[in-house]
Amino acid sequence: MQVFLSYAHRDGALADALAEDLKKRGLSVWSREAEFLPGDNVWQRNGEALKASEAMVVLLSPEAMRSEWVQHEIEYALGNRNYEGRLFPVQVRPTPSMPWILSRFKIFDAKQGVSKIGQAIAGALKQVA
Repeated sequence: MQVFLSYAHRDGALADALAEDLKKRGLSVWSREAEFLPGDNVWQRNGEALKASEAMVVLLSPEAMRSEWVQHEIEYALGNRNYEGRLFPVQVRPTPSMPWILSRFKIFDAKQGVSKIGQAIAGALKQVA
């Protein structure tokens, strides 16, 4: 199962660590900054990855909520049946401007640690697969 990882550049270190943990648990992870190559049409590649993915982990931070990329990615996941039951918000830092709809999901706290979050997400995905 391919997981789309949505995050702001500032949260890249956490995104990389979480991606590695999820990969160790048998998941394929698509991360914008890790997958783009020089000369790529980034909007097209991002759109293709969103279509190909079956789950999304979104790292929530004030920077992420100001990111046009992250906003579009969340909107896509919320409107696509392919992601139903497979959207996993992770709060990196307190984020007062978080879209209200995300409060309906279980929100993981980054303070729990990458391994614990990765284990919970991988376990949840095995149940809905």
